[in-house]
Amino acid sequence: MNVEKTKVQPYQNFINGHWVDGSTKEYYYIHNPANTEEVLGKFPLSTAEDVEKAVVAADEAFKSWRKVPASERAEYIYRFIQLLHDHRERIAEALTKEQGKPYKEALTEVIRGVKEMRYVAGEAARLEGITLPSDRKGVTNTVIRVPIGVVAAITPWNFPVLTPLRKIVPALIAGCTVVFKPATNTPLTAILLTELFQKAGLPSGTVNLVMGSGKSLGDALVSHPLVKGVSFTGSTAVGRNINKVAAGNFTKVQLEMGGKNPVVVAEYEDLERAATEIVNSAFTNAGQRCTAISRVIVLEEHADQLEKLIVERVKKFIVGNGMDPETEIGPVVSEDALNTIEEYVKSAEQDGANILIGGKRLHGGVYEKGYYYEPTVITNVTPEMKVAKEEIFGPVLVIIRVDSFKKAIDVCNDTEYGLTAAIFTNKMEYVYDFTEDVESGMIHINNGTISEGHMPFGGVKNSGLGPYSIGSTNKDFYTELKVVYTQYK
Repeated sequence: MNVEKTKVQPYQNFINGHWVDGSTKEYYYIHNPANTEEVLGKFPLSTAEDVEKAVVAADEAFKSWRKVPASERAEYIYRFIQLLHDHRERIAEALTKEQGKPYKEALTEVIRGVKEMRYVAGEAARLEGITLPSDRKGVTNTVIRVPIGVVAAITPWNFPVLTPLRKIVPALIAGCTVVFKPATNTPLTAILLTELFQKAGLPSGTVNLVMGSGKSLGDALVSHPLVKGVSFTGSTAVGRNINKVAAGNFTKVQLEMGGKNPVVVAEYEDLERAATEIVNSAFTNAGQRCTAISRVIVLEEHADQLEKLIVERVKKFIVGNGMDPETEIGPVVSEDALNTIEEYVKSAEQDGANILIGGKRLHGGVYEKGYYYEPTVITNVTPEMKVAKEEIFGPVLVIIRVDSFKKAIDVCNDTEYGLTAAIFTNKMEYVYDFTEDVESGMIHINNGTISEGHMPFGGVKNSGLGPYSIGSTNKDFYTELKVVYTQYK
């Protein structure tokens, strides 16, 4: 198919309250990963020139937005939330078509965004400071919070609705303005969200959208002297570069990066429940979640039964186009992702691991035009293998057998990452030791790795840097402290 000769919808950046062409007038095309013959639109290949315009607009808007009373800022967001609720089905369909996840998962993502943002809007009234007694007569000592300024929101493709909301809305509530750079793979949902911010009546320049290659835009955005904070979710390699560039201007960073999340199963009576929780946490969104369980670390005494239960559940998955209501696992996001998954599975076989189920891309019928990979379970994995240490970001689960709980803890920590970790056990001693000893930002006891929208979210080691996001800790990123001494006598 010659894309150039088809009638493809062109889209624009959103800068200072207006939809505008990119400076180069060049575009890239987005295809449906479930059916690559379906072209979803063409999007601007922006440059540093577009970034400059967006940042300057955001900085100018900040001068007035920061002085809007917090309760009024919240009113804008409540209007936006209602619009998000009203347009949830349209946005979910766009999400499925450009990212691949099943429609029911996409709709759940949008609905979750509605619920979480109600909490975030309420944070406007909770930007508390500190009052402490003075050592001097007639003096009051207070600490207030003030917004940091222009924030760059750089978001990934795996949750193209929820993750941008988790960055843009807290920034606005705190009194900051935003330049939004979505992932190259998922610009359409970014446009739909931005349209809703516009319809909610937000002043020009408070939210700006610039699309294009991360390589072309990233450094220009992160290094800009008017950008005071960078909130990024994505790979550790990109996050490390962002941190280096941002350090040049002492720009604040909030980095949410990769994970190789373990689950330990040790002396747990209900292995059927454990298997269900593990499989759901591993294969939702085709395993393309930073918090997906990717390593099962199980005591030898449970291993045979747990492996059998996991395989039984994985066999039942229906893989297909996300718009098919029967589909439980959609395609992966791109051909590059598909090739990467394939390489990891081949490396596991070469290292001596066994493929219990799956292990290859799907062909024929509906699969022929998309990026489909079988849900895969690999056993006989040792902690030294690539598949045990590196983030695969696909529908692949590895199982590692250990002979003691102490060894399980050691294997958990034997990776550069520390995002989230889970344990299934009936032994309270294990619960407390696991919580204390595992190097992870988030811990789950007897449940999968699902986060909640009012709780802090973040990781340690190479999984995160800066204040945790989502919950009350967000204010530590989007605001800074100002200490005020007032002598009234």
